[in-house]
Amino acid sequence: MSYTPNPKRYSYNNFKRCGDSGLDLPQITLGLWHNFGGKIIKSESKKMIFRAFDRGVTHFDLANNYGPPYGSAESNFGKIISHELKKYRDEILVSTKAGYDMWPGPYGEWGSKKYITASLDQSLNRMKLDYVDIFYSHRFDPNTPLEETADALHRAVHQGKALYIGISSYSSKQTIKMNKLLKQRGIKCLIHQPSYSMINRWIEKDLLKTLKKLGIGCIAFSPLAQGMLSDKYIKKIPTTSRANENSSLSPKLITKSYKEKIINLKKIASKRNQTISQMALSWILRHQEVTSALIGARTIKQLDECLDSLNNLNFTKKELKSIDKFAKEEDINLWSASSKN
Repeated sequence: MSYTPNPKRYSYNNFKRCGDSGLDLPQITLGLWHNFGGKIIKSESKKMIFRAFDRGVTHFDLANNYGPPYGSAESNFGKIISHELKKYRDEILVSTKAGYDMWPGPYGEWGSKKYITASLDQSLNRMKLDYVDIFYSHRFDPNTPLEETADALHRAVHQGKALYIGISSYSSKQTIKMNKLLKQRGIKCLIHQPSYSMINRWIEKDLLKTLKKLGIGCIAFSPLAQGMLSDKYIKKIPTTSRANENSSLSPKLITKSYKEKIINLKKIASKRNQTISQMALSWILRHQEVTSALIGARTIKQLDECLDSLNNLNFTKKELKSIDKFAKEEDINLWSASSKN
């Protein structure tokens, strides 16, 4: 598939500075957690990557075990970045992560230097890259000294295999510790990737304040709560949906109380000339501390809908007050174990 980028891709002006670094991120980042795996990437998925780049999305987020099968999202993205997007590599930010299970045995997950070092080497090999722009510790490891994890992350930068370091799903307390350890090693934590949405608001307690104080950027993953912040589940569970596939979203979460919240949020969104999903993304990005919202998409139509959220990022006090009546916790944070320490 030949590809020529949109020459006006930077006219969207959708960038935001990441913390107190020198790096700008697009306010919408495309994540490859779902829909980009398999032996051969789907045609629609490949077109989504091109469409995102055409609309000014320069940041693509991966992890070692994205697929399925594990590693296949990186392999598929590697084919694209080494062919159709090869000449545009310096315009693109590629991030990957290590922390969750990737291969059998005691060295295939968590935060040891052995695992993190090997995982990054494997990721680079799959993506056919010399370096990634951002490398994350994907989760906090309570059984490995944080100093060891920091050593491994510093090693990645020192060896030129990563330009920046990030952490994901760390508590405020552990974020402060990791940032200090990295600074002692002569580098800095660029960015934190927590889950955050209208119905998963744990970072508002203290993490956002910590990130602002430390000058660390924030990229919120699952800002649409895996599709729950849309109207797709109001009537029934669609055949092509994560809840129906029962993969990372349990159908048990589609409760009556959840549906009532969505119906009311939809009314507020309609008055803003937005869909619920668009309002949910705009709501995330209203925070000064939030650099980017990390989305997933199944189709180009879904991708465009998300990107169009950038057309209306402003909220009145009245709108925010109305949203708060229904933007309540739904106990959907699948990653809470990592941030409880």
